[in-house]
Amino acid sequence: MKKLNGLTEIYKFFRTYKKPIYFVSASPFNILGLGQLVPSLTYVNYFDCFDGVHHRVFTPKDRGSPEFTCLEDVVNYLLDHNETKTFMEKQGEGGHMMAVMFNEKTEQLAKSRGINLAMPSYELRNHLDSKIVTTQMANEAGVASVPNVLGEADTFEQLMDLAKSGKLGKDLVVQTPYGDSGKTTFFIACKKDWQQVEKLIVGQEIKVMKRIDPRCGTVEAVATKHGTIVGPILTELVGHKELTPYKGGWSGNEGFANVLEKTARTKLERMVKKFGERLYQEGYKGTFCIDYLIDKKDGRMYLGELNPRISGASPITNLLTQKYGGIPLLMFHLLEHMGIDYDINIREIQKRWSDFDTWSQVVFKHTGDDVRLLKQVPRSGIWRTTQNNDVELVRRTADWSNVSGMDEAFFLRILGPGEYIYKGADMGVLLVRGHLQTKNDKLTPRAKNWVGAMKSRFQSASLETEIHPSLSDTDILGKIF
Repeated sequence: MKKLNGLTEIYKFFRTYKKPIYFVSASPFNILGLGQLVPSLTYVNYFDCFDGVHHRVFTPKDRGSPEFTCLEDVVNYLLDHNETKTFMEKQGEGGHMMAVMFNEKTEQLAKSRGINLAMPSYELRNHLDSKIVTTQMANEAGVASVPNVLGEADTFEQLMDLAKSGKLGKDLVVQTPYGDSGKTTFFIACKKDWQQVEKLIVGQEIKVMKRIDPRCGTVEAVATKHGTIVGPILTELVGHKELTPYKGGWSGNEGFANVLEKTARTKLERMVKKFGERLYQEGYKGTFCIDYLIDKKDGRMYLGELNPRISGASPITNLLTQKYGGIPLLMFHLLEHMGIDYDINIREIQKRWSDFDTWSQVVFKHTGDDVRLLKQVPRSGIWRTTQNNDVELVRRTADWSNVSGMDEAFFLRILGPGEYIYKGADMGVLLVRGHLQTKNDKLTPRAKNWVGAMKSRFQSASLETEIHPSLSDTDILGKIF
């Protein structure tokens, strides 16, 4: 096939591409909207969030009662399901597949079907997922991390010796190599703090950091043969009790043009480009997400952590890059993994989304400790606030970018009638125009009203007997998105 020169030929390629492209995951959330420019894309999901309205969502009818321990289990269950096999056979031979989380079994299942897993290998991704490896690679790329030292500590005294060697002080942040949503990040300022978490730390290489008071945010990018394309800079919603039962748990993002002033924005983009180039040298190509930290005390910018995957920031990133730039970042991810030769001007592409409106996405979970059976749930689609601060469904739609006013929101329900909700269960996602978080990182009254009103639309029954819900394991919390 000849080289694709510029965006016009890239658009035409995807518009006329015939082989199937699958996104296999619990829900379609992470790549919503991509199908508008990629007609052969199909979502293979465990939850039918659109109740059969979305013509590109396939969900097995006979799902049984599987016990999942992680999102990888969900993906493999879907791939190995007889209904999925039959469905894929009807779509034609071969094709490509994307997923948020996967493992060696996923790779084997895809290969057995003749499907190209359009993702970096599990081995490489798992290697890069280590916070220790990320720090080492950042050092090699000339990207600053919060002052730290790497090593091991079996006692509190050894931890203090490590900190002293790096002149980090006594108020520390300690991370073990692998973990999600802050589950393996520990704040240690005294021996009592150490004793509470030492069993989770001892025997591993750890990253010991100076504790700072940071502004936190995230930015998604794509590592390509032409360099790294950096998406819009986002802030994060973290730890709001109305949204998550977990302190420090991620709950969404905001995207607005002046997240950072120009100098800081330029510095961050350069930092992400450097890191992307280092990833590409390592053999990694495609989408990745960087969390950044800015010290409120002195304004210094640091790398927070790397997410080498499609992430929770992907939906709003693709919305902004598609709506204001005409082309979603994930399209370049696909080009890289489909082996298509193409030529682009990265500088000109990034200019396309230099200015955009404010959008926010918020994910809310069941915050109670109880297990309940859902009887009724709000439909996915466009909702609107009423004069008495209630909400009403305006229209059912799969186009989540079609929110026209500040009184509207797109709602994507995750769990449906007959499903169980439990502590931390993902219930739904809201996309709205404007801010949902104040400059002091508090939820706005508008945000609280939207979340409260949508939660009130869920009707459930309590359970007196002990029932194990199919997605109860805390390891998947945060991974569905």
